[in-house]
Amino acid sequence: MSKAQRVIAGLGALLLGAALAACAGNAVATVNGEPISKSAFEDKLASSPGARSTLQQMVQETLILQYAKKNNINVTDDEIAQRENDLKANFPNGSWDEMLKARGLTEDDVREALREQIILDKALANRVNVTPAQVKAYFDKNHAAFDKPEQIKARHILVKDLATAQKVEGLLKSGQNFNDVAKQYSMDPGSKDKGGELGFFRRGQMVPAFDQVAFTLKPGQISQPVKSPFGYHVIQVEAVQPAVKATLASATPRITDMLRQQQEAPLIQPFLQGLQQSAQIQVLDPRFADLFPSPPPTVPPAASTAPSTAPTK
Repeated sequence: MSKAQRVIAGLGALLLGAALAACAGNAVATVNGEPISKSAFEDKLASSPGARSTLQQMVQETLILQYAKKNNINVTDDEIAQRENDLKANFPNGSWDEMLKARGLTEDDVREALREQIILDKALANRVNVTPAQVKAYFDKNHAAFDKPEQIKARHILVKDLATAQKVEGLLKSGQNFNDVAKQYSMDPGSKDKGGELGFFRRGQMVPAFDQVAFTLKPGQISQPVKSPFGYHVIQVEAVQPAVKATLASATPRITDMLRQQQEAPLIQPFLQGLQQSAQIQVLDPRFADLFPSPPPTVPPAASTAPSTAPTK
């Protein structure tokens, strides 16, 4: 499982916890004037499998943060921002925001999950050893995966018909502000309010008709209307990043991180179990009493006694 998958999967457990804390007042809803009480709603939530996993997740989060405080493990905002940017690279063209919205998550949820992941990385660092020889062997076998293909940064205005597209093209080529025209005419909900911005993308990430034209434009050039299954696009390329052939030096940080994750993955669960077993966890709600059973008491081994031999007379 990749780092992106691992963190996003871990964020899912935050959702129910937020729901449990969100209710206010004596009723959460009324149906034709008949209230659904807060207590009844919370009872339903608490009896669901999701509630149990959420409580387990919250206990785990607390144990991780307590471990960091006890062992002077600090995580900076810059470290979290770097991890978040690495994650966002897996969600091009605005799909990061769409993913968060679909899961009911916020940027703060992501940052807190990343903080815990970085703590785990630092806690387990002395048990992980990635050597230069391992990095080189991985690069030699997978070097093409680290090459960077040509990318362009572009923006577009999407409209329904050719006549409107030609009008938009004329407005832009007469000097009108692209951002203003996009907000007025574009029907692309993902980019309209951002002035049509699509960010950087490589060949094959857009529909073929769009791709074919966009990669022929020079920076600043505005295209003629381009027909696609979505409508008509007027495209402007803003920047071009040429293809870059990877070297061992340039790929070493990424490979080191990947190999570190591979070595660390089987260590995480035993580490967390150790934190839980050494903690004093008191469950006050009887519905969850069996979630964190106390470990059986350790019985010291009986002292071995040698059979006595009666002295002979």
